[in-house]
Amino acid sequence: MGNDVLVITEHFDGAVADISYEMVGKAKSVAAALGGEAIAVMLGSGMGAAAGSFASDSTVYVDDPALEQFNPEAYGKVIAALMADKAPRLTMVGSTAIGMDLGAWLAAKSDSEFVAYVGDVAADGGDLVISSRLYAGKLTAEVVSGGGSAVVAMLAGSGDAAAGRGETAVSQIGSPVDLSSLKTKFVKLNRPAGGDIDITAEDKLIAVGRGIGSADNIELVQELAEAMGAVVAASRPITDAGWLPKTRQVGKSGVSVKPKLYLMLGISGAPEHLEGMKDAECIIAVNTDPKAPIFNVAHYGTTCDLFEVAEAMLEALG
Repeated sequence: MGNDVLVITEHFDGAVADISYEMVGKAKSVAAALGGEAIAVMLGSGMGAAAGSFASDSTVYVDDPALEQFNPEAYGKVIAALMADKAPRLTMVGSTAIGMDLGAWLAAKSDSEFVAYVGDVAADGGDLVISSRLYAGKLTAEVVSGGGSAVVAMLAGSGDAAAGRGETAVSQIGSPVDLSSLKTKFVKLNRPAGGDIDITAEDKLIAVGRGIGSADNIELVQELAEAMGAVVAASRPITDAGWLPKTRQVGKSGVSVKPKLYLMLGISGAPEHLEGMKDAECIIAVNTDPKAPIFNVAHYGTTCDLFEVAEAMLEALG
């Protein structure tokens, strides 16, 4: 086993996911402290240009038609083969649908430790110090990994995406394993139905969470949004309840947004939601729980009742 850090990057519709750059940025500092290299890994088909966009020490791009769309069986076999060949000290996957499909399996396959919901990784001497955020970010557990290898699922926002962007030499190879007889096959990608507002194109969003209480209370938020020239978005519990359409959902299982203003009413700030809005220019949080994780990332915040805040804002805007 060496001291390299392997980063399993992600892409969708030809675009590299921001969390991939965040992980590469973090991997560079960890690998340098360990005396190894940060190696980005991209799997796909026809993604050669994107593979060269990382600031890693080197990049391995595996090009195969079977890897054009994410397939956990195909990706798992290819990455496991790369891990066996390169014997990295640390392998990073995203705390995403893709990463959580792969992380635990890769750890078991490579006889490595697996830590999920990771907010930070650092090298301390010969050890890896891994910080895992539990209970929607309300508790941080510190795991010290000794001389063995580890696989970690990194949370969005845990690294600097700018530090992971750049240019590097790309080694393009074919699949190191046979992918002709997979038991799992990609059939089709189901996209959300059109017709609703595209919240990813909006400059101002007011997002509501569990704290809104009931579907009837969304009317007040709609009124505030109209007065502000904003659009109403939501966390997953709201769309799961059917109070707003899925096209309004922000987060890991929804969409990522980068508005100039993101006003949050009654959202605690679970990692899954933060993944979709962490890059907003101005984040304002309203939550009566002073220990809500959202206050760790908000630029401004208050523990006042959200209804009192919304009504006061309406009065001021009137």
